[in-house]
This record gives sequence, C-alpha cells and structure tokens, in this order.
Amino acid sequence: MNKQIWLLPLLAITTLMWSEKVLAHASHVQYRQTQAVEIEASYDDGTPMANAQVIVYAPDDPATPWLKGTTDSEGKFIFVPDASIPGNWDVTVRQAGHGNIVNIPWGEENAASDTASGSSADAGYTPLQKVVMAAVGVWGFVGTALFFSRHKPQN
Repeated sequence: MNKQIWLLPLLAITTLMWSEKVLAHASHVQYRQTQAVEIEASYDDGTPMANAQVIVYAPDDPATPWLKGTTDSEGKFIFVPDASIPGNWDVTVRQAGHGNIVNIPWGEENAASDTASGSSADAGYTPLQKVVMAAVGVWGFVGTALFFSRHKPQN
C-alpha cells in the first residue's frame, strides 16, 4: 500500500513533463497598417486560423462590436477603421476556444501612407510559473492520496 501512495505523484510528474507540447496550442494575432488594417491570425505552430470569428471594437464604444467577420483560409482579415474615430481599436479573433485580442492604435497620422505593424502579447508562461503550477498539481495529488490512504478511526 505504501508503494502505491508514491506511484500517483510519480505518474503526475511524468504526465506534467510529457504533456506540455500536447497542451500548448496558443494563438497569435499580428497586424499591419497602411490605409487599412490587415490582421493575420495563426496558432503557435504556424497553422492559420482559417474561418475564425473576428470582432472589431471602436475606441468610442468598446462594449459594442463595430464590425464582425471571419478570416479567410490563410487566417487574414482586412478592414478600414473610421478615420473620424481615433484611438485604440480592439480586435478579437477566436476559433474553437482559442483566441486573442490585439489593440491597434489608429489616428490621423496612421491613416496616411505610413506603415505600422504589431502583434498580440505572448501568452506563454515563464519557467517559474510552470514550476509553481507543477508543484501545486503534485501537492494536490499527494494530498488526495494521503486523504484516501488514512486509517479510519474505530469506534
């Protein structure tokens, strides 16, 4: 019975170390501005987010969608923001539970022929965060194993 108590944490550690590549499926959104804004959405492995839902929010009303659409087969979506509404435009791209939000600054100086580009922030975890999450998971498995292996009091 004592050997079985340590089998569960060992299995948990092995699973956590092995499953990182399986669970990693983040999304990245890049944009390029000229006189329009071109969004390019992809998964972290480079696969385009084809037919993903795109929602654009204007700076003057961030609660109401200004434009809705879908990406093409290459994960691209193009729109022209209203030049009379300067500020940070929020663009949400989602598909099958994965998605990202990118803030695009737009104003009179951006509507000219100048080109700007950017991307969404990397949502990856730092090594310290990964270690802490693994430790918490192992502690949960150990606690559960110890709870169920305790001796019941006899009356």
